[in-house]
Amino acid sequence: MTTALVLSAGGLYAAWEIGVWKALRTQLRPDIIVGASAGAWNGWAIAGGTTPEQLAEEWLDPLTARLMQFGLHGTGCLRPDALHAKARELASRFQPQIPFGLTVVEVPKLRVHLVRNGEIGWQHLAATCAIPCGFPPVRIDGKRYVDGGFMGALPLWAAEEMGATHAIALNVLTTVPFRILHRLLRRREPSKSFHVTTIEPSVPLGSVKDAVCWSRDRILRWIELGERDGNRAMSSITM
Repeated sequence: MTTALVLSAGGLYAAWEIGVWKALRTQLRPDIIVGASAGAWNGWAIAGGTTPEQLAEEWLDPLTARLMQFGLHGTGCLRPDALHAKARELASRFQPQIPFGLTVVEVPKLRVHLVRNGEIGWQHLAATCAIPCGFPPVRIDGKRYVDGGFMGALPLWAAEEMGATHAIALNVLTTVPFRILHRLLRRREPSKSFHVTTIEPSVPLGSVKDAVCWSRDRILRWIELGERDGNRAMSSITM
């Protein structure tokens, strides 16, 4: 069995994933890690060998609040400077020690792409978090790309495409508006034989505003909740 850890998109909600990983890592050794959007950033760091404690410090850093700064431009309302700087930093600090993939969406075709391992540069890390109508698309090799979570917040198909037969999926986008949105959008799905164990927050994480407006207290609360949810899920995970 080849197991993938799949981390969903979710903006600041993705801090919850850190707590779940803290609970799972003592027994789970994924063969592959795949992520979309903020989940891709978490996955990139985890695949690069960072500890949950170090990753939590990244999220608790007040500089995280500057990633979403208002600034009008031709395609949206968020300035890309801080996002691109953070993507460059992540690309230079971490190199995956196990197979890793992230998703991006090509616009205007709305075609989702899997980018993996040595193909990934800072531009892909920036693009996977480039929220449409917020950040401008990121130009890579003459094409433009936006948030990997836009056409599928939980990229299970990508894990299967990378060779996984089983996935432990951490999904933070569980509220009704997100479920409706992703039913309306055309998403790629894994095969019916692909086995998935999904872990989700046991209580709502908050409003859409909470997902984009940084608060140290909320980040701490979500990480703690994630650890509790991860510990509860351990009994359902068979390796």
